[in-house]
Amino acid sequence: MTGFRDRADAGRRLAERLERYRHDDVVVLALPRGGVPVAAEVARALHAPLDVIVVRKVGVPFQPELAMGAVGEDGVRIVNHDVVRAAGVGEAQWARVEQREREELARRVARFRGARPRIPLAGRTVVVVDDGIATGSTAMAACRVARASGAARVILAVPVAPPRSVDELQRVADDVVVVDMPAHFHAVGQWYADFSQTTDDEVVALLEEAADPRAAVDEEVEVLSGGASLGGRLTVPAGAAGVVLFAHGSGSSRHSPRNRFAADVLHEACLGTLLFDLLTPGEEADRANVFDVGLLGRRLLDATRWVRDRPEGSGLPLGYFGASTGAAAALWAAAEPGNDVAAVVSRGGRPDLAGDRLPAVNVPTLLVVGERDDVVLQLNRQAAARLGGEHRVEVVDGAGHLFEEPGTLAMAAHLARDWFLRHLTTDGGR
Repeated sequence: MTGFRDRADAGRRLAERLERYRHDDVVVLALPRGGVPVAAEVARALHAPLDVIVVRKVGVPFQPELAMGAVGEDGVRIVNHDVVRAAGVGEAQWARVEQREREELARRVARFRGARPRIPLAGRTVVVVDDGIATGSTAMAACRVARASGAARVILAVPVAPPRSVDELQRVADDVVVVDMPAHFHAVGQWYADFSQTTDDEVVALLEEAADPRAAVDEEVEVLSGGASLGGRLTVPAGAAGVVLFAHGSGSSRHSPRNRFAADVLHEACLGTLLFDLLTPGEEADRANVFDVGLLGRRLLDATRWVRDRPEGSGLPLGYFGASTGAAAALWAAAEPGNDVAAVVSRGGRPDLAGDRLPAVNVPTLLVVGERDDVVLQLNRQAAARLGGEHRVEVVDGAGHLFEEPGTLAMAAHLARDWFLRHLTTDGGR
């Protein structure tokens, strides 16, 4: 039975087993090439830097598959003196093999890392990752090289390995973390539905993306809030100027065409977005939850902290884009002491439901309402009069509550874009 869809799936499942190391000073080192897609998911989950650990086994001259040692960067050399003595290998023979392997090591390092500096390991917890282990000889060499490079602790982490190899690797690693240890093990590839070869170009791309925490990301995510797991999609263009969290209301979701249209407009302006569901499917069945602004606001605050903890969102200004009751949740959360969200936009929202929190909202707030949405327009104007900070009400001509009329949704999205660019960027989007 196949254990993993592909290496990325294996990496996400492996990362769950490594959660206890999330708050350590971790460096994730991948064994290229197949270990890099796995390690990229681990590094993302642990919010840790990613690098490669390139090692070369030094084989006995007349029996190359028998390792008599290994070499790594910075002149690191591991010698198995027992094998050297048993094979009768002299210093000159060792030197010739070592030179050949160091030349290949240098070639691979240059190909994979390029001009990026090597990440220092001294005193840190190093997590060595591969896509699986058969004999364990390469993983063992990598652990020894990491230790010789100054790592305080060495953790070996793989999705799949036979129990016998794991037992042997316990001797060189402080911890060995494995998702699956099947008793009947023949090859690593049998535990993957997709075990296609990882190319050099893929390795380089993953390492470059990890080196830039604001590189483009577009992925399905889960945001934890209390005991709820909330599905979402995080999209952050390369070099994004900020991230906007969408708080939708009743009858909508992160899959809403209106929300996705607005998000695409923001992406074109180099703004990131998190579209996520404030309620679980079970919670949505109870209509009272849809109007529980305190619950929705707390969920949005948890999502805000989640984005700030992500490498892609770290240090970037954040905004809220609310619709219907989600607009009230956005204002409720914006009024929370200590929340430094930079701007709020409401589209066809119910800001009035934020109630007594409105005067505490000092965040620049744009209320976008359809001209034909008479009742909601009146509620927005009344709510605007109670806001504590900069605010504006924009009325979109000819638009109803859902902005279904031709051109009205685009107008609302462009108004939101301009507001966020003005308040989330230093140059006002110029």
